[in-house]
Amino acid sequence: MKKTENQMLVIFGASGDLTARKLVPSLFNLFNANQLPKNFIVLGASRSDMTDTAFRKKVVLESKYLKEKFKQKSDKEIEEFANTFFYEDLGSDYDTDYSRLRKRVEDLNNKYKTGGNIMYYLSTPPTLYEPIAKNLADAGLNTQNNGWKRLIVEKPFGYSLETGKALNAGLQKYFTEPQIYRIDHYLGKETVQNLLVTRFANSIFEPLWNRNYIHHVEITNAESVGVEKRGGYYDKSGALRDMFQNHLLQIVSLIVMEPPIGDQPEEIRNEKVKALKSLRIMKDEETLHDHTIRGQYMASTINGEKVKGYREEEGVSADSTTETYAAIKFFVDNWRWKDVPFYVRTAKRMPTKVTEVVIHFKAPHHQIFQDSGLNNKDNKLVIRIQPDEGILMKFGVKVPGQGFKVERANLDFYYSSLAETHVMEAYERLLLDAMQGDATLYARADEVEAAWEFVDPILEYWKNGKDVRMYGYAAGVWGPENADELIDGIGYWRNPGENLADDPGYCVIC
Repeated sequence: MKKTENQMLVIFGASGDLTARKLVPSLFNLFNANQLPKNFIVLGASRSDMTDTAFRKKVVLESKYLKEKFKQKSDKEIEEFANTFFYEDLGSDYDTDYSRLRKRVEDLNNKYKTGGNIMYYLSTPPTLYEPIAKNLADAGLNTQNNGWKRLIVEKPFGYSLETGKALNAGLQKYFTEPQIYRIDHYLGKETVQNLLVTRFANSIFEPLWNRNYIHHVEITNAESVGVEKRGGYYDKSGALRDMFQNHLLQIVSLIVMEPPIGDQPEEIRNEKVKALKSLRIMKDEETLHDHTIRGQYMASTINGEKVKGYREEEGVSADSTTETYAAIKFFVDNWRWKDVPFYVRTAKRMPTKVTEVVIHFKAPHHQIFQDSGLNNKDNKLVIRIQPDEGILMKFGVKVPGQGFKVERANLDFYYSSLAETHVMEAYERLLLDAMQGDATLYARADEVEAAWEFVDPILEYWKNGKDVRMYGYAAGVWGPENADELIDGIGYWRNPGENLADDPGYCVIC
């Protein structure tokens, strides 16, 4: 196990929802598992007027997100955890002089012997990333002559290729690239990381992972909820920016990448960048028209409850053309994946919440056992990322009785079956990695830019192209009626159920 050095975590935007909902519970899990270093403290920094005591009450002692976890702990242990939290009021603006913040950091560092190692977590809107980085640099809080300094930023990493490049350049003025950690919580999920192990540690898959044996690859990310209280943000973003450009292209890169030289962070990240750069960028309108579908959910009734349409949501324009459903077909221009189509979709207001990867293998070249129903019964490897995390293999077996009728059987593995094993939550894993300086699961600048290079022409076409359609779909169904047309000549999407082994031919939504 890697060593975690003594350090201080400074959270900008510490009075916000993310800190209480995700960061502090993840830190508590690490505290519980004795994963935090001996000398470790958290300094919250934001524009709220709070004392150390008030901050501890808000994010620890009176937090609704920790209530269940505290039932197993003594008052002494809870107090010990709470006492590692401190707070500094930045005043009315994040873009201000940080000399007072520097004094507080130095005092806490000297008192609690954190070795000058500091991790800055920017839980703020992206517009504040560069001003905060600049002010830290102006106060001398970015230098590494007395302990290391790391900067963690949340997505979105830009709004387009141009803004993504500008954001990277802005941060790199004040912090070096190895100091910058761009967090994508999807990569913290155990099953996403298991993609690498499934591929490269198993001789039953590694030799088959190419165009000779794989017919097509399908990725589904579905959410059963609508935009909820994020209407204002979402209407400026849309499904392609919110999920596809970051989370889903990260998953694509792990499927597509070549074997890295070793398991070192930079070796893996180098191959991920090469994978993203090998995606065939769609530029002509005919390809963009034929290979992309966008949709928007409409009012419906689910389980007897009336559900608003997207344009009726709070913060959403009444004539919005922002997509809540995006499906993309694309190809990868390298030897391994030549002519293998990839189908990726992401959407809100689907019948169930699910993210999974489906590898569809080719049928044997010579079909001995003819069966009229075999066309849609190819061998599949289903990697379920959430919920019901696990892996499912579908393969042919003989149906008992006369003749050779073939049916598909399931061979499955569930993470929940590992009773003795604690599966770390995404933020828990990512925070620990950053504390230890392991950037494997963090996006590099060239990775972010390569993803935008692929997505930008699609967004441009959807905004200004001819014959661009926005299809409606009733909330609670699997997208627009014509969604299966994208998978031309193959059949239809695998519409997964809540449980990994559910047969996907239909979905009960009432």
